[in-house]
Amino acid sequence: MARSGNNFKRFKDEQKKAAAEKGSDVEEMRLNRFIARSGYCSRRQADTLIFDGHVKVNGKVEVSPGTRVGAKDAVEVNGTVLRRADHVYILMNKGRDTITSTRDEKGRKTVMDYLPGSLTESEGLFPVGRLDRNTEGCLLITNDGDLAHRLMHPSYEISKIYRVETVDEVTEVQLEALKTGIQLEDGPARADQVSSVSPDGRITAIGIHEGRNRQVRRMFEGMGHEIKSLERVQYAGLTTRGLRRGKWRTLENKEIKRLKRLVGLKDVTQR
Repeated sequence: MARSGNNFKRFKDEQKKAAAEKGSDVEEMRLNRFIARSGYCSRRQADTLIFDGHVKVNGKVEVSPGTRVGAKDAVEVNGTVLRRADHVYILMNKGRDTITSTRDEKGRKTVMDYLPGSLTESEGLFPVGRLDRNTEGCLLITNDGDLAHRLMHPSYEISKIYRVETVDEVTEVQLEALKTGIQLEDGPARADQVSSVSPDGRITAIGIHEGRNRQVRRMFEGMGHEIKSLERVQYAGLTTRGLRRGKWRTLENKEIKRLKRLVGLKDVTQR
């Protein structure tokens, strides 16, 4: 827990320093960007909410996404008061028996339980996409609505690589079937890359860019395989190398910049 604690302290120190340097109390930005930066939704979704009359600024309905708002303005979306949050980017090595959600009605452990409460409660964080309960590995958590929306949108074809361990050998014929396509109930699913990475053929590396629910698991089960373990080892070029299961770290600036370039977002403050 020491490493995560150090990450959190470093992040908080950096944010305080940045706020002091830029004079955040007087910074203004476009209304749609303010909403996205709060983590409520993406900027495009914010535009729709504004145009449809769901947004108030200082108690009055505002229908222009370009309206400038600052720290002293009260912004509401459907009655919820928003606060601008500085963007946070966290990479987690998710463990088994953990729900990928901000909360769980059944009281099961979620990925947010591994983060300090002061961080999850104040920064509007949410996981980008989902890993099912018993899938381990690489998970991005942020409050950057624009980035998250683009990373999850199928048009950007974000790469995801998994390590799949099966009870029985995955044959060459089955590897080829994964490349050409496995018929699932919601349509055919194909691997972008796939290969056996163990002498006995029971460990397979597979790369996909789609984000369908339990897709990799269903592809292997569709061929009659029982899965012993499933781990996402890479997401959008991010890996959990050196990060123990259940631990997390903040992204480095170069990693954030690369993610934004990947989906066509500028890494500058737009005023």
